[in-house]
Amino acid sequence: MRPLRPQRGFMPTRGEKYRWGVAHIYSSYNNTIIHITDITGSETLAKASGGMVVKADRLESSPNAAMSAAKIAADGAKEKGINALHIKIRAPGGHNGPNSPGPGAQAAVRTLSRAGLRIGIIEDVTATPSDTCRKKGGKRGRRV
Repeated sequence: MRPLRPQRGFMPTRGEKYRWGVAHIYSSYNNTIIHITDITGSETLAKASGGMVVKADRLESSPNAAMSAAKIAADGAKEKGINALHIKIRAPGGHNGPNSPGPGAQAAVRTLSRAGLRIGIIEDVTATPSDTCRKKGGKRGRRV
């Protein structure tokens, strides 16, 4: 039995190596921000947000805006020579924010993959407190 050939779109051509970058995707219910850096995270290669591509504030977090922003960021990264990405997805998290990413995160990842970039590790880096501050409402809670 002959060995399986790798898929055409995912392997670099002969003599070409993967140049890895990191896509930091911050996705809340108000906006989606895609920030592509080098592998160490110290140098910004491209960035875009949902607010850069739509006019109405209520549409900044939509999947369509996230797709357009991811396309802009992917083009910028490809110009700098990046052809593979690790992805770090972040939701607001923290003390009071939601721990689930907004609607634009999935669309942004799919668009980065379709733009011809190889996807490595997808990781959730949402900040979760190990012990939280005291919730508002006092000792007896919110009385309705």
